[in-house]
Amino acid sequence: MTDSNDLLIEIGTEELPPKALKGLSDAFAQGILRGLDQAGLKYTGHHAYATPRRLALLVNQLDSCQPDKKVEKRGPAVAAAFDDEGCPTQAAQGFARSCGMDVNDLETMETSKGSWLVYRSEQKGQHTPSLLPDILQQAADALPVPKRMRWSDLSESFVRPVHWLVVLFGNEVVPVSLLSQTAGRETRGHRFHHPQPLFLAKPAAYAPLLESEGQVMADYDTRREAVRAQVVELAHQHGGTAVIDESLLDEVTSLVEWPTAILGAFDQRFLEVPAEALISAMKDHQKYFHLVDKKGKLMPCFITVSNIQSTHADVVRDGNERVINPRLTDANFFWTQDCKIPLADYSARLASVVFQKKLGSLLDKSERIQNLAGSIATELGFDQDSALRAASLCKCDLMTDMVGEFPGLQGIMGRYYATASNETAEVAQAIEDHYRPRFAGDELPATTTGQAVAIADKLDTLVGIFGIGQAPTGDKDPFALRRAALGIVRILIEQDLGLDLRKTIHTAITVNEKNALADDTASQVYEFFLARTRVYYSGKGYAADEIDAILSLSPAVFNDMNHRLRALSVFRSLPEADSLAAANKRISNLLNKADAADIPAKVSADALLEPAEKSLANALTQLQMQVEQLLSKGDFTEAMKQLAGLREPVDNFFDDVMVMVDDLPLRNNRLALLSGVRKLFLSIADLSRLQAG
Repeated sequence: MTDSNDLLIEIGTEELPPKALKGLSDAFAQGILRGLDQAGLKYTGHHAYATPRRLALLVNQLDSCQPDKKVEKRGPAVAAAFDDEGCPTQAAQGFARSCGMDVNDLETMETSKGSWLVYRSEQKGQHTPSLLPDILQQAADALPVPKRMRWSDLSESFVRPVHWLVVLFGNEVVPVSLLSQTAGRETRGHRFHHPQPLFLAKPAAYAPLLESEGQVMADYDTRREAVRAQVVELAHQHGGTAVIDESLLDEVTSLVEWPTAILGAFDQRFLEVPAEALISAMKDHQKYFHLVDKKGKLMPCFITVSNIQSTHADVVRDGNERVINPRLTDANFFWTQDCKIPLADYSARLASVVFQKKLGSLLDKSERIQNLAGSIATELGFDQDSALRAASLCKCDLMTDMVGEFPGLQGIMGRYYATASNETAEVAQAIEDHYRPRFAGDELPATTTGQAVAIADKLDTLVGIFGIGQAPTGDKDPFALRRAALGIVRILIEQDLGLDLRKTIHTAITVNEKNALADDTASQVYEFFLARTRVYYSGKGYAADEIDAILSLSPAVFNDMNHRLRALSVFRSLPEADSLAAANKRISNLLNKADAADIPAKVSADALLEPAEKSLANALTQLQMQVEQLLSKGDFTEAMKQLAGLREPVDNFFDDVMVMVDDLPLRNNRLALLSGVRKLFLSIADLSRLQAG
């Protein structure tokens, strides 16, 4: 039985980038574990640690040595290995040399295809400490560090300067050199509370020692929950509720090793400024958590998380209050200055900002959005005047001082400035909503005007960027076109908008007439929408073939796809499903082989000869009206259930009727009958795309 020991690896650094810390930790751990797995070393568990000053991994009960491995290498066939006199051929001699052996020492193996020369040996496993240097180096080299840095006069580079390295296997230090550091058994505690080295007797002592003596919470998740608990409790003690943004919580966790929450306050007068601006100043610039009262209104206080447990907490509090005061003063000034002129007056300034050099300025884009939003509102029966007004104002807040300082407030401040300029509530809300959804899972536009402007803005970007040949490639998507297309898909589907997307794409291209867009822009953009829709429905758990059965119909109106997919899912549970799917495949193949021009538009009842084809024609006639009525009500599920009734007449038809007969008129009449069956199914989905299940 192979001996095993715990392994501890720690890289000690200067403060790592907070937004990258968790990703670096995960990648570091995965890189080392991958190396251990590839080396054939087994272990019982592992735990990654990450703080601003360290990346570490504890591997439990790691094999002390690789297992011995049997090596078998097959050479030439025996018939080709020896000549007629039994002497080794060049092929046999070459194979033996490659194995470091004499031909006479090789073995033979028997297979169903004959006898072969074979080399067999046993390769002794290497000891784990001898394998670790290469494994660590490969893991460090593979870390996702976009920009490495050098320090001192060393040739090594890393995300931040490295100051110590620990590699312990059991009770012994592994002699490893990495990133200009030689491995030892001394870690470091908190930069201020315990800067002295800490002696590690064994790997398992790592986290407990750091916490008890070094005042470092090494475990990322434990530290994260400690931050959350402190912030929530401190807010509760002061009669408020802390609003915890998970991404901010991650960032704060990555900034501290020994978190201590401290409550600070600011002047009540700043609450006259829109709350979002104050929150942005606190959250984005200072990494503070804001508090709200029982009514959800912003309170004039904040919680900061310090990296030290100071005996003079008041001094820390005062320092943070002094830092935030200028930020809030700036926000107050921007708000006051921006409100001195109506929002519409900022429109002219958009001409000075380039949206994209081939697509003009932001003013040009704003005018295109206006024309497109008006068209969309008209088609959907929305208030066209509101859509036109909101579209003309939707980019104006980009020219304000507030958004210039806090870009994340675009749209939000537009709503405030529109309200201050006496625009209608519908228009004001639409200015904020037109950016939605901003990210996956974000809220959709709350108003019909917001829906129209949001679609117009995103579609104008899609058409323009595709039209000038800058479609996304690989992971490069600088204009966030994937997000824009998925946003439109979500709006159309989840808000049940019966918009003809194909027609609207062409309208967007027409609005772009000043710009030379590629001839295939419409088809490219439409196919891009179909691809995003596949992603959307895959995320909803629908089967790939079900999605394909709907999207293969190239729908122009997307809002009924939910109903179609649900109907298809129900249909697949019916006993008739597999048979009808197979029949649709067969019908599709027959029709594809035939000349469509020869197939009559209507079936001739007089030309129906066999009982099975007459029966199918009668069943089809009866079902057509029923299905059309159900589809007009949007009841796709019941329509599919009704179509399941075609199973028996379709099966009987293929059992008893020869379609591709020599009699051309008879053949084409039968193809016309099958075409009618196919069209009726295609009014819901293309069953020929379904896989047998």
